[in-house]
Order: sequence, then C-alpha cells, then structure tokens
Amino acid sequence: MSPRLLLAALVFTLAACNTVYYAAWEKLGYEKRDLLKSAVKAARGEQKEAGEEFQDALTQLQKLTGYSGGNLESAYNRFKGEYEDCEAQATAVRDEIREVDTVARDLFREWEREIRQYESASLATDSRRKLADTRSRFEQLSNSLHAAESTMEPVLRQFRDQVLYLKHNLNAAAVGSLRGKADNIQGDIQRLLAQMNRSIAEADRFIQTL
Repeated sequence: MSPRLLLAALVFTLAACNTVYYAAWEKLGYEKRDLLKSAVKAARGEQKEAGEEFQDALTQLQKLTGYSGGNLESAYNRFKGEYEDCEAQATAVRDEIREVDTVARDLFREWEREIRQYESASLATDSRRKLADTRSRFEQLSNSLHAAESTMEPVLRQFRDQVLYLKHNLNAAAVGSLRGKADNIQGDIQRLLAQMNRSIAEADRFIQTL
C-alpha cells in the first residue's frame, strides 16, 4: 500500500473510532459540549497537580543541594523520584490538552455542519454567532493551555540534568557545586506556576460560559 493510501486509511480508521466514541457517550446522554467541559476540567486538574509536583521536586533539590550530612543517596533518590513524578505529570497534562483540542475541533465541526440544517434563517444566524463567540473564547483558552504546557519542558530539562549529573557524581562536592542551580530553577518554576495559574483561571472562565 502506498504511503498516501496508508495515511488515508489511518485517518478513516481514527475518524471511525471517534464516531463510535462519541456515539457511545451520546447514548449515555453526553453531547460533545459536555465532553469538552469535562476535558477542560480534567486539564485544569492535571495542571494543578503539575504545579504541586514541580514545587515538590524543587523542594527536594534544595534539600539535596543544602546537604550538610546524612544519607546522601537517600536524598538523591527522593529528588530523582520527584523528578520522575514531574515527568509523568507533564505527560498527563499534555495528554489532557490534546484531548481538549480534539473534542473542541470535533464539536465545532459538528456545530458548523448542523447550522446548515436549519430551516429558520434567524435561528441559523443566532447559532452561527454563538459558535463564533465560543470558538473565540476557546482560542484564548487553548493559547493559555499551550503556553502553560511550554513552561514545563525547560524545568524538566534542568531537573533531568541534575539527576544525570548526580547519578555519576554523588558526593558532597558535586552536590555543593549545584547549589546555585536550584535558585535558577526556582525562578523558572515561579514562571511556570504563574502561567499555570493563568491557564487555570482561563479554564474556569471558559467552563462558566460553555
């Protein structure tokens, strides 16, 4: 099968899966609008958890780089565990944002298609206006979600560097050399938390108007 035909088959299969997925929810009384609201709430929740995980990882790094005796390996393992939790939570945030984007896209396509089914011109006009308003509000939300998402990777890269460095240099001197790094990461985390909070607030506003 040619790459073009293979891609077409894949797109058709995914579309069919989505159709079955939405049909199953509709039988339970949930329309795409309900699913979008649920997806936004889930993304909001994952972002809140991500902010907490990143803060916890920074706390463990600060404890580690402030080492003044005790079990160095245990302190490293706690920091490494928090970093791994951050990685997992960042993946959860990305997945939920993708879900939000997918459901919104499908909702808007359905809405546009169904506007053409109106017999009443006035109702069609009103529905078209509401679609434009909802799409505009969603655009603001989506931009905020993706901006928050983009703040995670720079912090993860820095945490990853610390974990890899200490994995092969776990001694008091190496830990001490990273002391200033924690302060730099703290600034990035503050920016991350600020953007997360803006995104969460935007999600709240969107949910209230949906």
